[in-house]
Amino acid sequence: MTEKLTLRDNAAVRWAALLLLALAMFCSYIFMDILSPIKDLMQSERGWDSLAFGTMQGSETFLNVFVFFLIFAGIILDKMGVRFTALLSGGVMLIGAVIKWYAVAEGFKGSGLEAWFTNNLNYIPVFDELGISPFYQGMPASAKLAAVGFMIFGCGVEMAGITVSRGIVKWFKGREIALAMGSEMALARLGVATCMIFSPFFAKLGGQVDVSRSVAFGVVLLMIALIMFIVYFFMDKKLDAQTGEAEEKDEPFKIKDIGKILSSGGFWLVALLCVLYYSAIFPFQKYAVNMLQCNLSFTPPAEGSFWAGNTVTIIQYCIMLVVAATAFAFNFTSKKSLKTLLLTISVIGLVVFCYMGYMRQSAETIFAVFPLLAVGITPILGKVVDNKGKAASMLMFGSILLIVCHLTFAFILPLFKDSAIGGVLIAYVTILILGASFSLVPASLWPSVPKLVDQKVIGSAYALIFWIQNIGLWLFPLLIGKVLDNTNPQVVNDLKNHVITPEQAAVSYNYTWPLVMLACLGVAALIIGIILKRVDKVKGLGLELPNVQQ
Repeated sequence: MTEKLTLRDNAAVRWAALLLLALAMFCSYIFMDILSPIKDLMQSERGWDSLAFGTMQGSETFLNVFVFFLIFAGIILDKMGVRFTALLSGGVMLIGAVIKWYAVAEGFKGSGLEAWFTNNLNYIPVFDELGISPFYQGMPASAKLAAVGFMIFGCGVEMAGITVSRGIVKWFKGREIALAMGSEMALARLGVATCMIFSPFFAKLGGQVDVSRSVAFGVVLLMIALIMFIVYFFMDKKLDAQTGEAEEKDEPFKIKDIGKILSSGGFWLVALLCVLYYSAIFPFQKYAVNMLQCNLSFTPPAEGSFWAGNTVTIIQYCIMLVVAATAFAFNFTSKKSLKTLLLTISVIGLVVFCYMGYMRQSAETIFAVFPLLAVGITPILGKVVDNKGKAASMLMFGSILLIVCHLTFAFILPLFKDSAIGGVLIAYVTILILGASFSLVPASLWPSVPKLVDQKVIGSAYALIFWIQNIGLWLFPLLIGKVLDNTNPQVVNDLKNHVITPEQAAVSYNYTWPLVMLACLGVAALIIGIILKRVDKVKGLGLELPNVQQ
């Protein structure tokens, strides 16, 4: 008797389910960094210095880390299943985003709520003593409320992250799981480029600066993300009806299951690698545009010219989509002539995209190139891990690239500040390589988790890894802000004494030591990667083995 085929046995349907999850994460990634490309505007328009900006950005993970929300999210996922948790995460993200939008909106200025936040939350018992409070005396009221909204959003987005990972395992286990995870993350990370291009576009639309328009753009996208999760809900429900599998909630959760996860040495090494990798990338993204503004000399295009207009933004974004689509499709065609054509279009498109970024003379359009190389190579890496293995080896290689890129930003890029073309070229190449190194994580690290833990607690395992990861994502945006202020005392003092304007201060920081700190994370990740490969060889964890079951 032949086995009845299900939705996940149909490749088109299986990948359609992945597309829904990826699009939802694409929207969430945009909102995650929605203020990153306009850090300078937040300082000039809302009075957020580096400490306020870093504290607000770090607040995203505060509840996940210190109230253990991510652990609860993992338990909810294992008990209630992918469908319920996906809808819950989409709703929580949207609520937090709306609060953050109001915090930076003009309506918040002069309101009773602004007065309340100004006079309160300046001291949080216990958290202040421990030095982990998400607020501080003198923090702008708008930054405080934005931090509250970002905390709530952070609960939703991290819940969505573990839910999407669990959903991919459900639809792709025993198949091309690394390719699926890598492809999902590659598409999601296009959100970074979208954010870098459109956040400043909306903030400056019509020639009048309004930072709340950027956040409103993100809120609309999160509404779309919730719709994606709703559509996925019905697909996933039909799959369970076909397979006869009960949603995970029918499997009783036991606290001792957490103990089983934590007793795995391989799990801890993967978790440490994750926190080191992500701490060297995500916090950097929040400051990357400002870092480029401080290390490159830009000459704004003439007012009224094509390069200073809004049309160029749309054209450049369309070219980005062409680059991403052709680079991604290149991996899925077997015809040599078509592969050559797709690769040619992608390369030419990338060159045109970079040229337009240079002509626009803006840091955000230069950093927008970050995910483009990753989109093309992530499927390749996923195929290698699925069919050849070598996940641990790839993680070590990614760590080396991470170190090289951050040290290049720290010591080489500043030497070319006065070189109009040289500095931009170095920035482009380094940003592309950094994005490519980051693509090694979803392609090799995340698919390794099912090899380390029992199937029924995969949700909790991902939640624990995300929780450990969130410690770094909370700490390092805050540390970067503090290190910037402490290593740039002249800028801080000149700003306080009104020697320079907030606009001048925003582009005057020396980023050397924050970047060295991030490079050190790469060194630590490399050491952990070497240990992980050794442990895998001794204990036979299977991390270097292929994912696809023959």
